[in-house]
Amino acid sequence: MAYNKSRKAAPSPQTQDEAERIAKATQRPGQTKEQTRLIAQGIQKGIEEYKKQHKARARAADKAKKQQLRQQSSDNEESGEQEPVAAPTSSAWLPWLLLALSWAGFALYWWWQQPS
Repeated sequence: MAYNKSRKAAPSPQTQDEAERIAKATQRPGQTKEQTRLIAQGIQKGIEEYKKQHKARARAADKAKKQQLRQQSSDNEESGEQEPVAAPTSSAWLPWLLLALSWAGFALYWWWQQPS
């Protein structure tokens, strides 16, 4: 089935229920069911339009936020600033110490094994 963009999505049952509830709450004496139904449809369209606008504003705000983050990261790269790097822990010297001791041990072994 091909995607047809011109088709309108069916409104959610929650939106329909809310529109009917609001229409019945504002119903005037002598108002027919048909008039109430038309009012509920108008309210439903208003709710749908509000949701569309809200989604559009949220997308625009998200896009602006991402753009701002990209701008900040490019500014940091241009100015040479980098994210602070965590200082090495105190155990970072241990591998170097072990390496130095092993080389010193090898040098002593080699020196003592030399024929006199």
